[in-house]
Amino acid sequence: MSTVKDLADYHELVSDLFRLPKTTEEWQQYRLSDEQVAHFHEFGYVSGIKMLDEGQVETLRNELAEIVDSDHPGHHLFYEFHSNESEDPNSVLFHSLGHWRITPGFHDVIYNPAFVMAAHQLLENKPVRFWHDQLFCKPAKHGGVVAWHQDYSYWTRTIAMQHLTCWTGLDDASVKNGCLHYIPKSHKWGLLDAPSLAGDMNGLMDYLNDEQKEQFKNPVAIELKKGYATFHHPLMVHGSYENKSEMSRRAFVLNVFADGTISNTDDELLAGVPSIPKGQKMEGKFFPLIFDH
Repeated sequence: MSTVKDLADYHELVSDLFRLPKTTEEWQQYRLSDEQVAHFHEFGYVSGIKMLDEGQVETLRNELAEIVDSDHPGHHLFYEFHSNESEDPNSVLFHSLGHWRITPGFHDVIYNPAFVMAAHQLLENKPVRFWHDQLFCKPAKHGGVVAWHQDYSYWTRTIAMQHLTCWTGLDDASVKNGCLHYIPKSHKWGLLDAPSLAGDMNGLMDYLNDEQKEQFKNPVAIELKKGYATFHHPLMVHGSYENKSEMSRRAFVLNVFADGTISNTDDELLAGVPSIPKGQKMEGKFFPLIFDH
């Protein structure tokens, strides 16, 4: 039996990577401006939010290097682990869920004050619960795509739709190495069908009308320095192209929802996590309350 602790048992910081503010004044430095919040609601995203300093980026890179090894002693704690989700060796996309349970840094980023404060504001000032994390890593020269999609199209097992995604780079992300792209205002299109995430970039096109297809002629590239984040709406259409550059593109994603979200299924919500009966509130060990200010 593994001796690795399941960090999902700890609903607080377990390392000194971050320091939680103690006063309302200390929290103020992490607040998004009214303009940033308005941009999110109009366009479906807000970008360029500083999440991590150089030292914090380095800590997470080191933890990432350990856990991509499928022989890591905490491997059984992942919900999903795909060394290459595309299955094409020339188009590699490492994708995992559940690493918050394995290493202290990836556990504690969930409680990062810069993250939880922004999430709280973008979820209309509601208390915030953790949903799940993801890693998306594209190696240099042969990194694969993430197909155009809406996050909530994979999450209809939870309702109401009051979710939020935060993508943070552990490398500088540019057009050259496969940064995220958005279709502005696509969060107002309603829910579309869910394509396969790896392989065919344009699987979503089968579900679009002519007017929506026209919008794809002007996607917005979200170029970010490492340690910086972009937040987007659960219906925001987004994807990222392949990485043929000399530089890797590593990133982690934090997905959250407003407190009060309920299970929409009697099935497992995440692999290995005890089911929450349909109609019951999402809470407990695996869905901790991370901000209630």
